[in-house]
Amino acid sequence: MSIINFLKLKEKFEIQSYRRPRDIDKNNYIPFTGSPRKHPRSTNKIFLIVDPFSPNTLYYEFRIEDIGFAEEQPNITTIDGDSVPMARIWVKKQSVGVQCTPFIVDEIPRPKIE
Repeated sequence: MSIINFLKLKEKFEIQSYRRPRDIDKNNYIPFTGSPRKHPRSTNKIFLIVDPFSPNTLYYEFRIEDIGFAEEQPNITTIDGDSVPMARIWVKKQSVGVQCTPFIVDEIPRPKIE
């Protein structure tokens, strides 16, 4: 495929200008980036999946009332075309969050001592 044909196939990308977070005091908030998801059981909490396409991902859980501001980030897309929305959220310092790292339960191999 020549470069001319390749350029004809591409669509126009819309660029959104950056909007500064409204009155976010960086001394009182910490940013976290990931893919936001609804909590399955609690309407006042969200999940933030850090790297949704990685097999070794982790997620955060925050109360919605502790979030001061949210910014849209560029979506992550796989080669197959699957796309996931991303966001940066600003969470109040000293609020309680949960960090969860899933793992497979198995025996840890011990080094041989010779």
